[in-house]
Amino acid sequence: MSNSTLSFVRTTMEVAKAPPASTVGVVGWMRKNLFSSWINTALTLFAIYLVWIIVPPILDFTIFNATWTADDREGCLAGGHGACWAYVEAKFGQFIYGRYPVEERWRVNIVFAIMAIGTVTLAIPSVPYKKWNAIFMLVIFPILAFFLLVGGYFGLHHVETPLWGGLLVTLVVAITGIVVSLPLGVLFALGRRSEMPVVRMVSIIFIEFWRGVPLITVLFMASVMLPLFLPEGVTFDKLMRVLIGVALFSAAYMAEVVRGGLQAIGKGQYEGAQALGLPYWKTMNLIILPQALKLVIPGIVNTFIGLFKDTTLVLIVGLFDLLGAIQLSFTDPKWSTPMTSHTGYVFAAFGFFIFCFSMSRYSIFMENRLHTGHKR
Repeated sequence: MSNSTLSFVRTTMEVAKAPPASTVGVVGWMRKNLFSSWINTALTLFAIYLVWIIVPPILDFTIFNATWTADDREGCLAGGHGACWAYVEAKFGQFIYGRYPVEERWRVNIVFAIMAIGTVTLAIPSVPYKKWNAIFMLVIFPILAFFLLVGGYFGLHHVETPLWGGLLVTLVVAITGIVVSLPLGVLFALGRRSEMPVVRMVSIIFIEFWRGVPLITVLFMASVMLPLFLPEGVTFDKLMRVLIGVALFSAAYMAEVVRGGLQAIGKGQYEGAQALGLPYWKTMNLIILPQALKLVIPGIVNTFIGLFKDTTLVLIVGLFDLLGAIQLSFTDPKWSTPMTSHTGYVFAAFGFFIFCFSMSRYSIFMENRLHTGHKR
């Protein structure tokens, strides 16, 4: 009996079978992300229950039972028990401009348009001439906005800042605080880590002082107490005092965020810069700060969002931001209804959400774009 080896060699590839229906598509995504375990299943069902009891009443109030057209409170009352968007339409100019003269609001519109275009061109990485855009937005635009909004020059009617209000004041306070607080925060963060005792002590005192008092106290100090320490005859506009207080307050928090990023940089980066013979400021500008700021983008944006929402506190010193302008409109008897305040607060919440959510999403975009070497 002879030994023989039997073998089989396939000459054609087997047709690939489709994956199980339970692992692909919508069903597969739900099993993986929503029902992968009994805990996730319970949380998913609880979230569905919350959506079921919360979302329908919100939709009823804001859309289905809302009053869209009316001339006064009687029309809102006759329209149902939902939001009175006709009131928002009637007061929209007050919400955006405050008491800024109607015939001069074109100046505010120009400032808004330039700010939007400049911000978009800076935010989109593919847009060229970033350096010139930054110079325009940080140097030329503030001067141009000042002359347009305040007036009194080039034939423009002078508009006092007490007449400003609404979204205009919110953006002025927030953007000024954001633009000023970041470079100040970087400087004080570097100062707190400095080897020079005087610089380090000054930075520590500044940071701990402003972080140790609430923003309301800062606003009162800037609005009421600051004039007491100025020479006789010297005064600052109330809005300017608020801007200074908000910028310094935010700079102290920004300094600690940046300091966290600086401490996360390894010692080898400093030693490498020293080996190349780079001086201190070139080391910081070219090597350390780019890495540190990239690491703390979430903290920086979180500070910006907190500052944007804290602008509502300026109401206590007599400045009417977006929320303050909405609350002021409640006193108008023409639109006084049980739904007026609810409608106004919903509109304010939606406005703040749009700005804060946009900043949050852009920070995520920048994190993903700059995550090189840190993604796991």
